[in-house]
Amino acid sequence: MLSVKKIVQEIVHREGGYVNDPDDPGGATNFGVTIHTMRRLGMDLDADSDTDAEDVKFLKPEQAIDIFVIHYFERPLIAELPVALHATVFDMYINAGGNAIKILQRLLCQMEHTVVVDGALGPQSIAAAHAAWCAAPDHLVDAYGIARRNYYFRIADRRPASRKYARTKTGSKGGWIRRAEEFIASRYHLSATQFQQRIASWD
Repeated sequence: MLSVKKIVQEIVHREGGYVNDPDDPGGATNFGVTIHTMRRLGMDLDADSDTDAEDVKFLKPEQAIDIFVIHYFERPLIAELPVALHATVFDMYINAGGNAIKILQRLLCQMEHTVVVDGALGPQSIAAAHAAWCAAPDHLVDAYGIARRNYYFRIADRRPASRKYARTKTGSKGGWIRRAEEFIASRYHLSATQFQQRIASWD
């Protein structure tokens, strides 16, 4: 099983460097850390009394790793989930914040566990996740990954500007879908034909 540090190192590597895509609601981002997160944490890296895109550019990978471990793994209590869920929920939390927890909570509800879908982990959700893992250890991680993939598809269904994250310019799987499928067993990956059928309504 990957350590937390190894997981976050892979996430930082995958996220890459500075990006400021006008179609991305996250705004300016570096190594996966958004300007909104840096403002919330009061990170004025260029010491000019504000936190703007220039501060995002100054962010170092080591700082991103510390932010993710503390604010995206430990404080949201992802560390309290079954270990097998750590990598996928952690990765999704970095990408989607509390929606990562809501995806898990909805999945737990579908598995007939009583939890509140509020995007925050507490004793009830954590206990339900452990119970679900004990009941279906061979399926829970895949089920969460598939739910992640469906979440991305739904965003792209509703918001045409976001479709470029789910589909490449050549029409194949985009970064969002590939990212979700990294955490799903290969037998549950969409084939090229299945992917095209799923996005047919976008054209």
